[in-house]
Amino acid sequence: MTSRKREKIYVGIDVCKDRLDVGFWPSGNTFSEPNDAKGIARLVKRLSKRNPSLVVLESTGKLEVPVALELGEAGVPYRIVNPRQVRDFAKALGLLAKTDRIDSIVLARWAESAKLEPKTLPDAERRELRGLVMRRLQLIQSKVAEGNRLKGELIPKVRKSLKKSIAWLNRQIEELDNDLESMIKNSPTFSDLSELIQSVPGIGPTTSNMIIACLPEVGTMNRRSAAALVGVAPFNRDSGKSQGKRLCWGGRAGVRKALYMAAFSGTRHNPVIKAMYQRLRAKGKEFKVAMMACIRKLLVILNAMVRDNTPWRQTSTAAI
Repeated sequence: MTSRKREKIYVGIDVCKDRLDVGFWPSGNTFSEPNDAKGIARLVKRLSKRNPSLVVLESTGKLEVPVALELGEAGVPYRIVNPRQVRDFAKALGLLAKTDRIDSIVLARWAESAKLEPKTLPDAERRELRGLVMRRLQLIQSKVAEGNRLKGELIPKVRKSLKKSIAWLNRQIEELDNDLESMIKNSPTFSDLSELIQSVPGIGPTTSNMIIACLPEVGTMNRRSAAALVGVAPFNRDSGKSQGKRLCWGGRAGVRKALYMAAFSGTRHNPVIKAMYQRLRAKGKEFKVAMMACIRKLLVILNAMVRDNTPWRQTSTAAI
């Protein structure tokens, strides 16, 4: 007599500031807990006993992080997902109503339907590095915005205020640069990886820090997954006999922008990227198309270098 196969259980957690709504699939049961230390502890203990195949949380501006960390500590498999994908899934099911409990069930159903695999948060050191890198990016964006305002401003007092703001932002950016440099230097893992990545012509500390902080998968990806992860994979837009333009979208915007700047610099200073760019332009390819191809090439090279722990000068680009 064969034993009955255990039914897989999927759990969705809708996270808001004050409450955690939890839904089970396929049972459809729900419950809620306060979003505080005691509520999270009770939730994790209850889920540990149920032994779910996967627990899914939406990315909600870091409100989901404390729950995810506790789940990881307890050994409960979980994954943080993009809210847009889940909402599109709900619409496809015809679930137009939206409540926290409905959302929790939809999350659980999405986990089963999409056959998601667990994916844990990076370790504390990498999370800290990512926080510093993203804060620096925010300050840079604010500085650009203030600089644009200054260009069109004629009132002396407003110009003075804008200049003070830009000076303050410059000091904050410099302070963060020092923090990042110190953190990278004092971490054996980050220090070696940074040196390896910066051996590529056209890549400096800013791009290297972004890759280390926000692309921890580097060195473990294949060509297609790397391109899709960063958002430089061209997707078809064909219907019937008509063929639309291939478009790149999605992915990690911060990493993509950093690699764009590195590839742009590489069209002048990196012999491999420069040759590829010139070849594509000579064939009549548009600037954006050529640049996307160069970013993909650069990403493949970086992935191979980190995988093999081989700096640029020792890397045989013909074998990549």
